[in-house]
Amino acid sequence: MDSGVALEIARQGFLTGTMVLLPILAVALFFGLSVSVFQAMTQVQEMTLTFVPKLIGVGVVLAVMGNWMLMKLVAYVHFCIQHAANVTR
Repeated sequence: MDSGVALEIARQGFLTGTMVLLPILAVALFFGLSVSVFQAMTQVQEMTLTFVPKLIGVGVVLAVMGNWMLMKLVAYVHFCIQHAANVTR
């Protein structure tokens, strides 16, 4: 395997990982920021108030976009297996 193929596999891996994780991270960031603003306005400093909305939001994203995420990961695994089959010593 030459370095070009290895770099392409690594690039595809980073791209796939970013595409799969971005919706989860965006929702967690949005809920975290929203709860922080709410806590700053009301002076309510409850730890479960920060955790539960993020957990529910991430669960909803996984339920809605889980199929798409899984298909992206399966496509990347197929890409890796196809290139692994072409490796010669």
